[in-house]
Parts: sequence; C-alpha cells; structure tokens
Amino acid sequence: MPLSEHEQRLLDQIERALYQEDPKFASTVRQTDLRTHMKRRLVKAALVFAVGFAVLLVGVTREPGLPQALIGIAGFAIMVGALVLAMTAWKRMGQGPVAAAPESDPRGPAPSRRPARPKPSSGGGLLNRFEERWKRRWDERGQ
Repeated sequence: MPLSEHEQRLLDQIERALYQEDPKFASTVRQTDLRTHMKRRLVKAALVFAVGFAVLLVGVTREPGLPQALIGIAGFAIMVGALVLAMTAWKRMGQGPVAAAPESDPRGPAPSRRPARPKPSSGGGLLNRFEERWKRRWDERGQ
C-alpha cells in the first residue's frame, strides 16, 4: 500500500533529520538491508556448523568413554543449532517487501498444483461424498 503525500513528507523529514544528527549511521542503514544481514547469518551458521562437525569428530575419534561421548553429543547439538540458525536466515531472506505482499505481484496469483475439485452438492458426510463420486464415475463412463 503506497504512502499518502502527508506520510511521505513526514518520512522525508525524519530521514533528513537523521542525516543531520548522525550521517554515518544513516548511510550505514541506507546501504544495508535484510538480505545482507541474513547472508551474514548464513555465513556464521556455516562456520558454527564446521566447528560443530570438528567437535563431533573429536568426540568420535578419541578413546571410548563417557566424556568422549558427551563431546560427540555436544558437537552434534552445535551442528543442529547451526542448521536451525541457517534455516531461519534462509527463510527470512526469501521474505521481503515483494514477498510479504503477494497482492502486488504483477504476474497474478500463483497457479495451484491441483485443479480444484467440485464440492458435492449434497453437503453431507462421508457416505454422501462416496455416492457423489460413484455417480460421477458412472456418468463419465457413459453408463
């Protein structure tokens, strides 16, 4: 939804005041967006995953015992945490001003994977739906 003229003027006024107060911060905010932050988070998640894998290998390759098993479990937990972090960053990267407002998509609505089935006219329960399907199949066969 576009801003009204009054709202646009207020936003421009706030932006000018921000540039006057702290130009360094304003330029930093203007240059970065959500995707940049999420890409950084993905890189951090990949590094944490690698550290977790290394910890897991240390726990597996040492002599068997309880402390080594706990090290391996800790490495696995670190890897799972890194994957969760990466998945949330990946999911949020796909969201943005365009993805958040599907009504503004110029291509129209996304096509459905399956064609819509006609609803049975006798809105009853399971038995009525089976009867409707049975009648439709016999009608399609020409009998």
